[in-house]
Amino acid sequence: MATADLPDTSLSAHQPYWAELRRDLHAHPELRFEEHRTAAVVARELEELGYAVSRGLGGTGVVATLPGANPDWGIVLRADMDALPIHEANDFTHASGTQGVMHACGHDGHTVMLLGAARILKGMPQLPGSIHFVFQPGEEGGAGARKMIDEGLFEQYPTEAVFGMHNWPALPAGHFGLRAGPIMAAGSRLRITVRGKGAHAAQPHLGLDPIPLACSMVLHCQTIAARHKDPVDPAVISVCMIHAGDTDNVIPDSAELRGTIRTLSSELQQKLQRDIESMCEGLAAAHGAQVEVAFFQYYPATINTRAETALCEAVIRETFGDAGTHADVPANMTSEDFGFMLEERPGTYVLIGNANAGTSAPGLHNPKYDFNDDIIPAGVRYWIALAHRYFQTREPRQPGGR
Repeated sequence: MATADLPDTSLSAHQPYWAELRRDLHAHPELRFEEHRTAAVVARELEELGYAVSRGLGGTGVVATLPGANPDWGIVLRADMDALPIHEANDFTHASGTQGVMHACGHDGHTVMLLGAARILKGMPQLPGSIHFVFQPGEEGGAGARKMIDEGLFEQYPTEAVFGMHNWPALPAGHFGLRAGPIMAAGSRLRITVRGKGAHAAQPHLGLDPIPLACSMVLHCQTIAARHKDPVDPAVISVCMIHAGDTDNVIPDSAELRGTIRTLSSELQQKLQRDIESMCEGLAAAHGAQVEVAFFQYYPATINTRAETALCEAVIRETFGDAGTHADVPANMTSEDFGFMLEERPGTYVLIGNANAGTSAPGLHNPKYDFNDDIIPAGVRYWIALAHRYFQTREPRQPGGR
């Protein structure tokens, strides 16, 4: 059976179970690298379908393979599993049962859509190549993709191309967005610690106040974003936290700033980091203070390769029609660790709409967010169609992957 001819009813019959499973995951969220229950649920579902399941890659990752006629020719379909340290503001029955943790980014839905694809593909004729279903931990700030790669993902599972999908509240439910080139930004966290000398608030001349210096650094960060790069090359430097002192009549010894840098190229990301460090050191020296600048939780830009993106666009147009296809969507300045996989293999990251018609869905990382269960069949259908189209139109680059 061709995937374009797969009847909606064959997926709709599974929808009540998929929705129930997704809500179970939503009610039991787990933070990065703590996805023990989630991984157990995923492994159980796959094993019941007859898959051989590998657990523990990247800490709590789960991988299962649908063998193809050529076992050394394979693709990765990836879903993320972790939740966020956010207190859920919803009061529906499947709201988070874990204080201060919730699935505010839809990873519960991503997991179930990939499980659904594993179920349907298992019952279809064997494909020419293998499909590796990768359920990844630690996307939210943990670089779980990098950890799985470092622990041998592509060596253990020969992979020609990688594909990811994320729900998107800005798109109508069941519509798809994609673009060749950068679709998500490179990102890193920054921490600037300014060290001065404490004193009584009434005697500032006896100390070295780090607070005005820290505030100056915040303003200079905006100058770097505006004046140290090509204006048409997007970049965002946001200082989001500042902490100094513990009372209102004492000048503190130090002040700490925290924030993020986002760009659409890893090269610009590195340049802005160097510029921030140089600026902070220069200002601190001018005032006789000390400064420490640290960058951490780096994610590369998520850059879709052109050929694979064209293939995905063709799949979406054929499966969902032109009206449901949003080619060349604007790049977003959020970050995604799927970029690590795209540094290693060609592939494409697409967006699936999450908003019901006529409604405004809460955005990602919002305490009122919830995944739209109605889009699960569309996500499953996309994965199935993509797997078939890939092996119908591609040849292995070389034995064992790229």
